[in-house]
Amino acid sequence: MSAFRSGVLVLTSPLSALSQRIAPILSSASRIVEDTLYVHLQPGLCFTSGAQPRSAYINATHEVCSLIRKVYSDADIHSHLDVRVLLTNIRNQNVNQHPLSSVQNLSHPPEVVLTDFQTSDGGQYNPVKQQLERYATSCYSCKPNLMSVLLYPEYGLPDECTDMEETDDSSGELDSYSDVVVGGTFDRLHNAHKILLSVCCLLAECRLLIGVSDRDLLKNKTLKELIQPYELRKEKLGQFLVDVKPSLTYDIVPLFDPYGPSITDPELKCIVVSEETRKGGDSVNQKRLENGLDELALHEIQIVTDPQHAQNEEDKISSSSSRIRLLGSLLQPPQENPHIPACPYVIGLTGGSGSGKSAIAKRLKNLGAAMIDCDKLGHEAYSPGGVAYEQVIEEFGPDIVDADGTINRRILGSCVFGDKTQLKRLTDIVWPAIAQLAREKIAEAADEGKAVCVMDAAVLLEAGWTDMVHELWITVIPEKEAITRIIQRDGVSEEAAKSRLANQMTNSQRLQHANVVLCTLWEPEVTQNQVEKAWNLLLNRINYE
Repeated sequence: MSAFRSGVLVLTSPLSALSQRIAPILSSASRIVEDTLYVHLQPGLCFTSGAQPRSAYINATHEVCSLIRKVYSDADIHSHLDVRVLLTNIRNQNVNQHPLSSVQNLSHPPEVVLTDFQTSDGGQYNPVKQQLERYATSCYSCKPNLMSVLLYPEYGLPDECTDMEETDDSSGELDSYSDVVVGGTFDRLHNAHKILLSVCCLLAECRLLIGVSDRDLLKNKTLKELIQPYELRKEKLGQFLVDVKPSLTYDIVPLFDPYGPSITDPELKCIVVSEETRKGGDSVNQKRLENGLDELALHEIQIVTDPQHAQNEEDKISSSSSRIRLLGSLLQPPQENPHIPACPYVIGLTGGSGSGKSAIAKRLKNLGAAMIDCDKLGHEAYSPGGVAYEQVIEEFGPDIVDADGTINRRILGSCVFGDKTQLKRLTDIVWPAIAQLAREKIAEAADEGKAVCVMDAAVLLEAGWTDMVHELWITVIPEKEAITRIIQRDGVSEEAAKSRLANQMTNSQRLQHANVVLCTLWEPEVTQNQVEKAWNLLLNRINYE
C-alpha cells in the first residue's frame, strides 16, 4: 500500500479494549503513514447505521489519561511517526463547552483516514469507508481526494478483552482548573513531552502557561550544544498544542530561573510536575506564599520509561537520550565543494582541547581512512628545511633557533603568547604551509586508492581550511571534563587549563559548522559505536562499499 505523509486514525473500540489493542493498531498505521499521525478517540462510534456519524465529547477521566499515555508510550518504537492525540472532543463534565461548530484545521492536513472499526466482510463494505471519509472531513481539514483504510491488526488477545470492566480508580473524573502552568526544556519534542502537555491541556479550562528553559538553565544539560534554539522549541510547542487543543490560550515564555512567572502570576491555579520535579513544584508554592499568593494544586504524572535505552542513555524517554542518538548521524547535509576532487572524500575532524579528537582519528584510521595529522605537519613545517622554517626565523629572529638548528617552540611560543598581533604574524606563515602539506598528503592518499581521508586539525575552522574538506566532523566534551583531561594529560594547573579553553572556539561555535558530531564522554565502546555509526553512514553517502 502507498504511504502517506499524514493521516488521522479514528479509534472506535471501547476504552477498556483500546489500552490492549493500541500497540498493534499503531504498528499497522505506521506502515501506511510516514510522518504525522493524528489520533482521534471516538469509542463507540458506529459506521454501519444509515445516519451520518457525529463526533461527541467523551469525559476527561483518569482512564482517558492512561489511554493517552499508552498511545504515546507504544508509539515511541515508531521513531518516524509524529503522533498527536487530538483532545478537542475530550472534556470534563463540569466545564461549560460546546461541540465544535466548524472544521478544525490541522498543521498537517490528513491525506488518509484510518480506523480500527471492525466489519464482518473483510473491509469490503464500501459504505463504511465512505462514511469514514465523510466523518473525518466533517471533523478536520483534510486534503482533497481523501482515502480511507480499515485496519485489521493481529491483536493476539482473547475476545473477552473488549468486555474489561473499568475500575473506580482509573475512571474517576479529572479535575480542571482555569489556568495551568508547566515548565521544561522541551527540546526535540518527544512522546513523554506529549503526555505531559496532553495532561496539561485536559486540566486547563482557559489558559496553559508553558515555561521553556533557556540560557543558564541549560548549562548542565547533556550535550547542551545540540539543544534546539529557544525560538524553534517555542514554534514546535505551539504547533503541537494548537493541533491537539485549539480552544485553549497558550502562553509560551522563556525561563531564565527555575520559577519564572509561576511565582508571580495570581491567575494560576495548578502546576503540573513529574516525579522528578515534584520538589520544584513544592518550591514554587513556597515562593508563592512568600509573595502573598495562593498555593497551586500539584498534579503529578509518572515518568515514561524507555525500554530501548542504550547503555549511556537515561532509562526514561528524554531529550538527553534524543540528543545522544544524534551523535554519529548526519545533522545537516554537506555543501558541495567543486574545487576539490571527489576522491578521496575528505573529512575535516576538529574539536577543542581534551575533546578526544585524536582518539577518534585513530579509530577512523583503524576503519580504513587515510589519516592526516595537521599537528605533525606543523612540526614538519617548522623543521630545518621545512616550508615555513626560513620565514619563521626571518619574522621572529635568530634567538628562537637552538644550537642544533631547530626552532625552539617554547621560545617561539613565549613570543606570541597573549599577543594577538604576534600570533597572527606566526599563523599567517604556518597555516598556509600546513595547508600545502595537507594537500600533498591528500594527493598521496588518492594515489594509494584511499576512498576516505581524515584531516585531523585542531584549528581547522580558525585556519579557514574548510575549503579543503567535503564535510566537517566535530568532537565535543563538557568544559568540566575537558579541564580535567587537560590537567591530567599536560600536567598544568586548573587555571591554565581554563585559560587554554577560553582562547579557543566554543563548542557551540564549532557546531554551527558541523555535519557530524561525536562525543567521547562515555566508555570507549560507546565512542567506538558512534564512530562506526558515522563511518557506515558516510560510506552509504558516498556510495562506497
